[in-house]
Amino acid sequence: MGTLAGVLLASASAGTAAATEDPVRAAVEELVTAGGFPGAVVQVRNGEAVSRFGAGYANPVTREPAGPHHRFRIASNTKAFVAAVVLQLAGEGSLSLDDPVERRLPGVVRGPGYRPDEITLRMLLNHTSGVHDPLDPHFFDPYLVQGNRAHIYPPSEVIRRSLVDPPLFAPGADVKYSNTGYLLLGKVIERITRNDVREEIQRRLLDPLRLDRTYFPVWSPFLRGAHLHGYDLSKPAKDMTVFSPSYDWTAGAMVSTVDDLATFHRALLAGRLLEPAQQEELERLVPHSEYGAYGAGIETLNVPCPGGPKTFWGNTGAGPGFYSVSLSNEDGSKQIVLALNVYDLAAELAKKAPMPSRPLPAVAAALC
Repeated sequence: MGTLAGVLLASASAGTAAATEDPVRAAVEELVTAGGFPGAVVQVRNGEAVSRFGAGYANPVTREPAGPHHRFRIASNTKAFVAAVVLQLAGEGSLSLDDPVERRLPGVVRGPGYRPDEITLRMLLNHTSGVHDPLDPHFFDPYLVQGNRAHIYPPSEVIRRSLVDPPLFAPGADVKYSNTGYLLLGKVIERITRNDVREEIQRRLLDPLRLDRTYFPVWSPFLRGAHLHGYDLSKPAKDMTVFSPSYDWTAGAMVSTVDDLATFHRALLAGRLLEPAQQEELERLVPHSEYGAYGAGIETLNVPCPGGPKTFWGNTGAGPGFYSVSLSNEDGSKQIVLALNVYDLAAELAKKAPMPSRPLPAVAAALC
């Protein structure tokens, strides 16, 4: 609450009418003018009123202004798309969330201490499986040290390297975010449907919702069409836009816009994509901390608001050069999708702050 007030006061003192009249715009502009981000794009909903705008630059070198039409890497927002497909398959009777991973992917989960016959698909969805991500500190060296941004990690190799070390905990005994769990779910989708997971997402989600600016790259390190350029925290900042998403696959490889992401989350959370039983599974929560809980591919975040914290639903996404947040209140009457173009993967790996400032004031201004 104090941070939000500080942002609004700083923006108002600058004398911009738009900032005075629109606290969300003020907070977003503050992320650029004082928060250290080259650019930001946002869609905000308040009831039936929807606004979309950009601040700063999509590309500081060419001084191309950032706008809501620009694509960006949505990172872990991808998980909600993947979870929606898994839940649709459950609704169709093609699988059960109680199925052990060993039944659906026989022989795949092998490593010291792993019990694949006890790890269920539900555990993969809500991060209670104990499957961790690669613990090798040199995993990202091909990109960050050797400078080969086009390096390809096939999903099977990422899974193999994740299983070299023992699980974090016994199946269902605790909760810990796992990208590798979502790589396994991608493999499950392909094994059951006998189809490319990208085609399933396209047919089941992107086409019906007319998400024409959203796509799922696998190997290519380049972004298509008009897009934000993403940066790290170096001085001067390195452009991280060209970066193969292969290592992230069904855990975080997709590309979208604020409008498309808002449309998807609004449909998902409103129950338009799933049958009632699967909607309940989507929203069945496992608390991970005082800050929120995990559902099946979505999460809740407890945002500090005047009068006390409020709980909002959606996803966040973070990867080389890009950070995004897509959140709404429970009935969908308030929503924000915000994309920023700084995220420092090397800093995250070193347990340092990966962004120059926090976007919480903008989120709180939109939702509180």
